[in-house]
Order: sequence, then structure tokens, then C-alpha cells
Amino acid sequence: MSRIWKWLGRIVLFLLLVIVILAIVAAVLPVPADPEVPAEQHGAGASSVEPSYSGLQRAFPPLNEPADNPTTDEKVELGRLLFFDPVLSAGNDITCATCHHPDYGFSDGLPQAVGAGGVGAGPERNGGVVLARSAPSLWNAGYAQSLFWDGRESALEAQLLVPLTHADEMAADSEELLAELAAIPEYQALFAAAFGDGEAITLENVQRALAAFERTLVSDDSPFDRYAAGDFEALTPAQRRGLVLFRSAATRCFECHAAPTFATNTYRVIGVPAAPGQPSDPGRAAVANDAPEGAFRVPSLRNVALTAPYMHNGQLATLEEVIDFYAQGGGRADGAANVDHFILGFELTGQEKADLIAFLYALTDESNLPAIPEAVPSGLPVVPSLDNPARELVAQFNTASAAGAPPERPPMTIRVQDGETIQAAVDRAQPGDTIEVPYGLYYERVVVDMSDITLAGIPNEQGEWPILDGRGELPDGIISSGNNFTVGNFHIRNFKDNGVLVEGATGVHFHDIFAENTGTYGVYPVQSTGVLIERVEVTGVDDAGIYAGQCENVVVRDSVAYGNVIGIELENTLNGEVYNNHTYDNSTGIFVVLLPNLTSKISAQTKVYNNISEDNNHPNFAPEGATARLLPPGVGILLLATDHSEVYNNTLRDNKSSGIAVFSLTSTGAFENVDVGPIPEHNWLHDNVFENNGFDPDPYVADLGIPAGDILWDVSGMGNVFDEPDASGGFPPLLPGSNWPGPLQKVYWRALNTLIGLVS
Repeated sequence: MSRIWKWLGRIVLFLLLVIVILAIVAAVLPVPADPEVPAEQHGAGASSVEPSYSGLQRAFPPLNEPADNPTTDEKVELGRLLFFDPVLSAGNDITCATCHHPDYGFSDGLPQAVGAGGVGAGPERNGGVVLARSAPSLWNAGYAQSLFWDGRESALEAQLLVPLTHADEMAADSEELLAELAAIPEYQALFAAAFGDGEAITLENVQRALAAFERTLVSDDSPFDRYAAGDFEALTPAQRRGLVLFRSAATRCFECHAAPTFATNTYRVIGVPAAPGQPSDPGRAAVANDAPEGAFRVPSLRNVALTAPYMHNGQLATLEEVIDFYAQGGGRADGAANVDHFILGFELTGQEKADLIAFLYALTDESNLPAIPEAVPSGLPVVPSLDNPARELVAQFNTASAAGAPPERPPMTIRVQDGETIQAAVDRAQPGDTIEVPYGLYYERVVVDMSDITLAGIPNEQGEWPILDGRGELPDGIISSGNNFTVGNFHIRNFKDNGVLVEGATGVHFHDIFAENTGTYGVYPVQSTGVLIERVEVTGVDDAGIYAGQCENVVVRDSVAYGNVIGIELENTLNGEVYNNHTYDNSTGIFVVLLPNLTSKISAQTKVYNNISEDNNHPNFAPEGATARLLPPGVGILLLATDHSEVYNNTLRDNKSSGIAVFSLTSTGAFENVDVGPIPEHNWLHDNVFENNGFDPDPYVADLGIPAGDILWDVSGMGNVFDEPDASGGFPPLLPGSNWPGPLQKVYWRALNTLIGLVS
């Protein structure tokens, strides 16, 4: 018997030793973590130029120029000649300009490019291999961070090699090409001037010269650019109205086509139908495993009027067709899957559609158009100049005169007169002015394109603020892009999309505003820096009452939000502070989130404290397809994929699903193309007051199979600590605290995730 006990003891010791070893391994091994986002790449905040007459001026990003290929005049001239020389192709019959013709916006006017075996250039080219995609414009390609419709290359030098050597395109054999170039004395001299004596004629130097030339194709002096610089006569009235539509939440064009490049380094599914007789194009999914089928890079709209037809396969012939396509919700109307959540459709009158098109023509600038050489060193034929009828239309649309900015004067106060619109007073203002709006009822939308403007409501004797009313017809109450913009003392109601929208500004102050029934957002600063929102009350919006998106340094305080889908939201925002607010009767009270496929790739350093978030059990009434539609009702504070946030001294009560929830993006199952770190990490919850949360969880929460309560954590992400001894219910039943050693947190995290994996 003693022998049996001895063996049992050894077995127990062995098992304990195994457990200890496993615990040590679990504590030492690294755990999944999001990659760090470098400061220069986080993308949050404004890119506006300061000082500026208008906040519409934005700093261009650095040119995508590698350190080993600095641009020189000699490289550019060599690259220009190579760009137009058929010697680069196997049959000496195709040039870069064949498919990227300067007279067609460096595209070709065809739905899909025609490669090897074709004859002619531009829209008349025919008889060869029809490629799967259209030839994208090269204007401002030097600013692009990804190239090709699917973004498979990040550098112009590497991108050039694909059409140069592809069998269906120029089909060049590198050795034969270099031998041909070396046999031409003029190229010998040009390569030597650009790259020095010796072995200068190399394939790498061909790539470098062509890339250097393409980086000079910069379009930055359009009528819009002159308007942004302060020449408010540079756009026609129709183009100014179109600009307002472009950056409104009705169309949301600016979300993907952001100034100054009017592109973003993102990939979107919009649901363009396949070209006749061709299979559906997987797009980005063919080169990135995490991309949804049919996602394509967002192209620039610079010189878009010259580059019809449109989309990756040229299936939309005109800008009118493009707008109609987006107005119907993209391909969603025809059953396309995974259409981007920004593309929800919209309604425009005939005049509004014409205005939006007029603005797109105002993005035309060919002042840096290079000359087509009369001859090239090989002596082969050069593509001819082509007549692009779109240029005549550009001339018809861009008829505004260039007056320049008005002469400076000291700042002054301008008061809206009896019978005058607010907009008329704004149009008389200059940077530094204050526009006073006496109490009254104003049925209009107000657009402020100047910096350093204060828009101040003047209450009546009863303390009532002037009312801005959209009658359920206008998209936005107030739109501004001006730096150092202050707006306060207004009652804003009955707009379809936003109460107040400020885009791309530095220095934004919202105060003493009551917004009701204003569509998607009540107050909406986006891609802005230095935002203060205080004493704002919002109700009845179908997304977030108080919203700051892709911003940096945001304060939301002393405000109230109720009867919305989300009370207060900080989306993809860096350095936020949310305190002394009251959110109730929303679906979600306070929402701090990192979402994919936006310019900003970060949500971090947010403090949420001294708020009351209660009874946030309102049914979710966000539109179908909107991201907000995903949120289950009944959550007081939701942290989704955010990092390094601190939540403390808040009161959470009577929220039916959870007081505070901390989740990863992947837990939602709603996003396929996740280009941000999806895991919430290093968030600290402490000293909050909980009462009666999780009493009737929404089916989405209940279906997770975990108990509801004061705190719900999907056990994703390391470094999340919960110093909440008074929290009850929820998941997991034991929460790691700040007094837990790091190795113990790792062991516990692995154990929880292992158990979840076994039961799921």
C-alpha cells in the first residue's frame, strides 16, 4: 500500500511540475499584440496649413521619393524621353504614354487599357490585348502610398517594372532593352549625366529615371486651390455650392477623397459591376489575405474631369453616372456584398447634382503638363497630341475670375441685419471677424470657409438662442473648414445629416448648442486638432450626438446627450478627454473606438471620467449598413479596440447589457478588411460606481453565452486592468487588477483564452 501512495505522490508532484512549467512558459512567451503605429503614420488630426486665409488649405504629404533616388533635372529629362519612347517595349511599338497619355489626364480614355498588339493611342487604341483594368491617372502619383488599383506596390520604381516587363503590356526583355539603349549615343550621354559615368545604363536606372519624371506630375493650382488660398472668386457660385455638397455628410465624398490629394490610402468595396464578358475582379483580395473581395484603392480626383470613363474597369462613362451610382448606394442596390459602410446612398436634386459636378471640374489643373517631345533618341515614332473634348467642358465650367484675396483690414464685428441671411453676413466677413446672429428663426445652411471666425448667437430677453432650422430638407446646419473656428449660442434642428460639421481644422470650439433631429451627428468635428466641445445638448440623431472622428487633442465636457444611438463618440482619435457629461436613453452612452479603413489608424490616450451614463437602453435606430447599427443597446461605456485609455470616477447605472464593455474588433465579426490594430490594450478601469447593470442583456450580448453585468471583457488584449472591487456580475468573473504581476496577467490571459477556445 505504501508503494501505491508513493507512486501517487510522484504522479502528483509530476503533474504539479508540469503545471509550473506550463505556467512559466505561459508567462514568458509573447502574447498577440497590435503593432505600434509610428507618430508620423497615425493620421489623426488636421493637416491644414497655418496661418491660412481658409482652413481648406492642406499640406501635401511628402513625395514618395526613396533616399537612393533623389530627383534631379537630369533624371527628370531622361525619364520624360523614356516615357515617350517606344524603345522600352519588346516590339518598339508601345510607350508609357500609350496608356497614360498627357492629353487624357495621363490615362487613356478607354474603359480598359489595350496592351500588346494594339495600334493607336488614347481612346482610339484597339486590336490588342484588352487588360482587366483601366489605366489610372498618373497625376500626383508621387504622393501615393500604394500603387495599382490593388495597391500591390508602394514605390513608383517597383511599380514601373510590372507594365515594362508584363507579356500583355510592353513585354520588354531587360537584356535586350539595355542593349538597345546602350547602342544609342544620345541615351549614353543622358544616362551618364543623370547617374554618372560607368555602368549607367541599367534596368534600375531606367526605373529611377521614369519614377523621377512621374514625381513631377503635380497638380496643385486648380480653381479649388486658388479658392482655398483665399481667392473666393476663383470658384463659380455653382462650384461653391458643389464644394459644400462634397464635404457634407449627405454625400460623404470627403471621407474617402480628402484634400489636398483628394485620395486616401484606403481600399473600398463600392460594388462596381464586372465588365461585360469578364469575371468579377477580386481587387485587393488578390494581394492581401485580409481584404474583402472587390476592394480597390481610392483614386485621386485631381483632373478627374479629363480621365473618363471611371472606376477600376471603366464601367461608368461620365461623372453624372458616377454620382448616380453612389446616390443609389453603390452596388448595394444590385446585391453587391460587403459594400463600404460610408456608401449608404443619398438624394440630390437636379441642381445639386449639377453643382457637385461643377465642383469636380474645379479640381482641374494642367499647369505642370509636360511637353510631348517632338522626337526621342531612338528615332521611333512619338505618340501624337490628342484632342480631349473634356477640356472644352473644363473651360465652360471654370469661368470664375481670379481676383485674389481681398485687402486686409482690422477684425470687426458683423451683425446679421433684419431680413438678411446668416450666410450673407458670413460672406461679408474676413478672417478675424465675429458674426453676431440675433435671436430669430433662420431656414438656411451656413458655410464658413475662412479661418479665425466666431459665429455667435445673440439670445433674446428670455435667453432663447437663435434657431437654425433645416425643415428636414437641408443636409447640414453649419459647415466650416476654417482654423480657429468658434460657434456657440444656437438651437439647431431638423437637418438631414448634421447639426454642425467642421472638417480638417485646427482650433475648434463648440459651446452652448442645442441640436435636435439633425440626422447622423449633432456636432461633428472630423480630422481636426485642438477641439473643445462644452455645454452642448444633443438629442434625436441616428448615430452619435456628440462625435469627434480622426481628431487629435479633443475635450468633451459639461454636455448632455440623450435619445441618440450613441451619446458621445471618439472615433480613431488621439488624446481625448471626456468628463462631466451626462448620457442617458441612448443605445450606447459613451463610445471610444478604433475603426478600420480610415485615414487615422489610432485610438489612444483617452480619459473618460466624472460622467454619468445611465439607462442607455434605447433601441438602435441607425440606418441599415451604418457602423452604428452594429452596437447592441444597453451599454454605458464601450471601449472597442482602443489602447491606453483610462476610465474612472464615472457612474454607470441601469444599463441593461453592461456598465462598461471592453472588446476587440475581431470579436464583432463585422469587419473583413481590418487595417488597424484590432486589440484593446493597456486600458485601465478604476474607481467607477456601478448600479443595476446587465439586468436584461440585448440578444447580441446574451448570445455570447457569458453573464452580463457591470463589466464585460472579451479577454482580448494584454495590459487591461480593472481595479473595480465593487463591480458585480459580468465576465470574466475574476478581473485582473493593477496589483497583478505582469507574468500572472499573461498566465491568466492564456488560461481564459484556452478555456474560451475549448467551449466555443
